[in-house]
Amino acid sequence: MEKILEVKNICKTYQAENGEIESLRNISFDVNRGEFISIIGPSGCGKSTLLSIIAGLENKTSGEIYINGKIGYMLQKDNLLEWRTIYKNVLLGLEIQKSNTPENRKYVEELLKKYELYEFKDKYPTQLSGGMRQRVALIRTLAIKPSILLLDEAFSALDYQTRLMVTEDIYKILKNENITALMVTHDISEAISMSDRVIVLSHRPATVKKIYSIDFEMENRTPLNCREKPKFSEYFNLMWKQLEEIK
Repeated sequence: MEKILEVKNICKTYQAENGEIESLRNISFDVNRGEFISIIGPSGCGKSTLLSIIAGLENKTSGEIYINGKIGYMLQKDNLLEWRTIYKNVLLGLEIQKSNTPENRKYVEELLKKYELYEFKDKYPTQLSGGMRQRVALIRTLAIKPSILLLDEAFSALDYQTRLMVTEDIYKILKNENITALMVTHDISEAISMSDRVIVLSHRPATVKKIYSIDFEMENRTPLNCREKPKFSEYFNLMWKQLEEIK
């Protein structure tokens, strides 16, 4: 399989008033094209720090990162600009990259039509539901045609019911568009239902404690139908036990 991302022995140390604080220690893993990988671990272990390092938003202390292609990044909040229409919002990344070409605008319009947002293109973010706003944020990210999408607790600001529906929507869109994804989440159920593999990190300094391969042995897999399978509880109990042992 083609590797989109290689993370090799990443370490991160902060300078604090009382000395150095080691956040990450020798983190290594690969992500293959088309995979959906989740990272879970105890609160404050450095999950988001690791994602920021991969995105190039934060410096690493040592180690190597190899990325084959362009990165897209989705944060906890959709960060839509309230004074711009939905159409103008999804063009923002293209404008920043100076690639707002007729060809790319056509691609954006196709995405809006494909995922049932075209009729709302002249609306403003305040006129959309939380779930629709998150879909707009995703299409804004897909507009730059990333090879890998990084999601940092991207659904945590939504209520539980909306979150279930949005994860279903986002998962289907990513699979349809063949986008590789690396997601940080504190929600074990979310990680299991969406992922091909789940990486479990330890307490700080974070190390890779375990990598679980997720296989529900089913066609047309979606996050919601995964939650209905007996293997879902088995995976959940394994990961919960792993996190309890970390404590």
